Amino acid sequence: MENGWFSALSVYCDPRILGITLLGFSSGVPLLLTGSILQAWLTQEQIDLTSIGLFTLVGLPYTLKFLWAPVIDSIRLPLLSRLFGRRRSWLLLLQALLMAATLLLGFSDPRSDLLYISVMAVAVAFTSASYDIIVDAFRIELCNEKNMAAGAATFVYGYRIAMWLTGFSSFIIADYFGWTVSYMVMAGFILVGVVTVLLTPEPRASETLPTDTREGGENAYLGWLKTSVIDPFIDFMKRPDWLVILLFTVLYKFGDSLAGAMSNPFYLQTGFSLTEIAQVVKTFGTVATFGGLFIGGWLLAATSMYRALWVCGILQMASNLMFAALAAIGPDISFLALTIGLENLSGGMGTAVFVAYLSSLCNVAYTATQYALLSSLMAVARTVLVSPAGWLVERLGWMEFFILTTVAALPGLLLLWYLSKRQPVEQTSGIS
Repeated sequence: MENGWFSALSVYCDPRILGITLLGFSSGVPLLLTGSILQAWLTQEQIDLTSIGLFTLVGLPYTLKFLWAPVIDSIRLPLLSRLFGRRRSWLLLLQALLMAATLLLGFSDPRSDLLYISVMAVAVAFTSASYDIIVDAFRIELCNEKNMAAGAATFVYGYRIAMWLTGFSSFIIADYFGWTVSYMVMAGFILVGVVTVLLTPEPRASETLPTDTREGGENAYLGWLKTSVIDPFIDFMKRPDWLVILLFTVLYKFGDSLAGAMSNPFYLQTGFSLTEIAQVVKTFGTVATFGGLFIGGWLLAATSMYRALWVCGILQMASNLMFAALAAIGPDISFLALTIGLENLSGGMGTAVFVAYLSSLCNVAYTATQYALLSSLMAVARTVLVSPAGWLVERLGWMEFFILTTVAALPGLLLLWYLSKRQPVEQTSGIS
């Protein structure tokens, strides 16, 4: 058994892992720009907590991206697809649009026009969600069953490196030069994705699927509609307990997402400065997340999927109580570090295992569409369901709010218990 645990580490030596890590970085840059970074900006501009909580709704494109995933999954861009391939042409186009939207958001003024900044935040989120559709398909098509979990873990490593870099540097830059300059620098980070795409080959699977419809006409359109839109969802619904799986996808990380929805306003109102948040939350927290991601990938390679989900789910739920304790203690930098360390370690483990779980559910014939559906539902927990978070804080207080987030993790664990009983034999590939 000891040799099995150590041999499982060799999965990280696959040369494709580096490319997946860089793709994760390019995908992770935009996320905080409409999330915690924007929350901190709005908090400093004295926007009320209820409005800040409602700003989580700008992330709705991450929830709804499965609606246009079939289009991006199957349509070939004129000229660009001939030069770069079906996946890479979409990636390059979306990267250009994403940089433009980020710059427009950075030049907004929350005090004078909150509606405009909302529209630009939605534009960034929409472009980012569309980009994620192709990046996820690209990642899954580069992997096989053996390195899928490690690929998921290192993808999130890259994603989290980007989140650390954007979170840490944006706060420091904003502290000295203002938020507009900060967002300009963040837009520049997206160029890493451009270089990555140019140096990464097109996966073979993306060139053969789906069926081409260049002949035109109604029959061709209906054929595309069936192959690219209807078939992926019908295929997924063949899976036993598919409705329960979808609900589990929404609720597994709900408690974690609810706590994170108001984290930066919590730190600022507790008395921590932007620089302290950058140093402890963004830097030390990222190191803890990396440790969690590594442990999560290792755990999954050495044990079963459901056991790994159980371990991570319980740890995630328990870590929320640390925030309740911090709310009672006040601005103690040492306890903040302890809280962030435990929360990010468990969150990193849970993310690596959960992304691998969702990836294992996808049929390779419909990679982008099915994964977009699952990741969209996962995003429901951090967008729609958490939008009343600011309202809850204003009525309950910070300590009671974080106790509530701990209770909010229980429904996901109940669904995990049901699935582990109903589907004891784990599936590692899609239904064909």
